[in-house]
Amino acid sequence: MSDAIVGALRELADAALATAAALEAEMARAADMVRETVSAGRTLFFCGNGGSAADAQHLATEYVVRYMRARRAVAAIALTTDTSLLTAAANDLGFEEVFARQIEALARPGDLLIIHSTSGDSPNVLRAAEAARHVGARVLAFSARSGGALRALADLTIVVPTQRTDRAQELHLCIEHAICELIEQEL
Repeated sequence: MSDAIVGALRELADAALATAAALEAEMARAADMVRETVSAGRTLFFCGNGGSAADAQHLATEYVVRYMRARRAVAAIALTTDTSLLTAAANDLGFEEVFARQIEALARPGDLLIIHSTSGDSPNVLRAAEAARHVGARVLAFSARSGGALRALADLTIVVPTQRTDRAQELHLCIEHAICELIEQEL
């Protein structure tokens, strides 16, 4: 049993090292995108499905409440949390519109939509990216595998080099926590 656990940790470590080597410049650009948005007093929006929805909520909370230290709140909204809105939009407009409709209503030029999607092909996140571009917000995506169709719609896509959904999500959180810590140091 312990061999399996140690093996999983080694696999994660290997994936983290491969990501660090392959994506250093992209991760720095992602940090710059978040920094520019926060410095301008604009809003960070987060979305994703399943475990990526949980990650979206987790990251939005880190910015609004705190990550490593007490500091001023940062405007951040997880588009995955309002069950009345999500179910009404899914029922009346279709599930592919649940995030796009919120972006249409809330996002403005200078805001940043941060999408979590390991496949990069979920119709609702693709529509969210299109809606963000339509209102003049930028799009930062965290994905895996090939990055999917989301790659063409995002201003920047961090494609973690793994086929495993769980490892991609773990590394998305690690990268985004590191970015959050950098932002927090500047506040």
